[in-house]
Amino acid sequence: MASERPALYEMFDDRFRTGRCMNGDGGLEVLHTGSRWAEGPVYVPAWRQLVWSDIPNDRLLRWDEETGAVAVFRRSAGHTNGNTLDREGRLITCEQGNRRVTRTEHDGTVTVLADRWQGKRLNSPNDAAVKSDGSIWFSDPDYGITSDYEGHLADSEIGANNVYRVDPASGEVRLVADGFRGPNGLVFSADEKRLFVSDSGANLIRVLDVRDDGTLSDGEVFAEGGARRNANFDNIRFDADGRLWAAAMDDGVHCYDPDGTLLGRLVVPQTAANIAWGGAKRNRLFITARTTLYSVVMGVTGTHQTGPGRRRRLDAPAG
Repeated sequence: MASERPALYEMFDDRFRTGRCMNGDGGLEVLHTGSRWAEGPVYVPAWRQLVWSDIPNDRLLRWDEETGAVAVFRRSAGHTNGNTLDREGRLITCEQGNRRVTRTEHDGTVTVLADRWQGKRLNSPNDAAVKSDGSIWFSDPDYGITSDYEGHLADSEIGANNVYRVDPASGEVRLVADGFRGPNGLVFSADEKRLFVSDSGANLIRVLDVRDDGTLSDGEVFAEGGARRNANFDNIRFDADGRLWAAAMDDGVHCYDPDGTLLGRLVVPQTAANIAWGGAKRNRLFITARTTLYSVVMGVTGTHQTGPGRRRRLDAPAG
């Protein structure tokens, strides 16, 4: 069965077939090419558009699902990396170059949510996830300060790569998990009792229990990229059946069963850095890979980046 679609699907476990993961398009659709390093896609239902980052070119782009047109969403974007939506449908952005996490308000103004921890500048926020209580959790590796390519060369003031939480009421930035080499993508389980974090520096995905007070357990390894040649984890997302999909760089996009079994992968021509679910049925998987934005319409449905089963509105910014 795996050989039926050799251009796109590779099956390692029969559950990849029986779970409808191989249903849908037989190949990737190229939506746009011309980025230097495409990252951070987020689908905005109210616009029926996808917003994504072109980090070295210091811009955010957007693709219109109705027309197929691509335009600049924001230039001089702080070398933005990851993007998501909050509970009110506002854009949450990790600005590597500006070393901060921001929110784009409905009127287009930008609010700084986090730029320091204990008085020290953050390294270069990479990706964010929003919990149902409105708290914003983000990873802070040093990728944006190790050179001028994806940000600005600088020394780390914190001296470590951590995961933080922004309190929705007080705005306090709190350290919730450390011990990472390069924390990257992060996503909550459907019940929000676990947080999955890809550690690109260690080439693995960790899963940590979320305590009632908002802190995290030390966690355990959910998946190791070393099990596949050239697999190095970046962004991660869940589908509606609880499978975890991971951008695995040169090994395409991996699909994991909730028990941690690697079920299969999508073969991507370029280095796959980030993924997002979108479209009217949430069954369109968008993939940012080096210079290109790809998509594939699938037989499975993804969860919403605003959280399990929720859909929020995001008004277009002024101008």
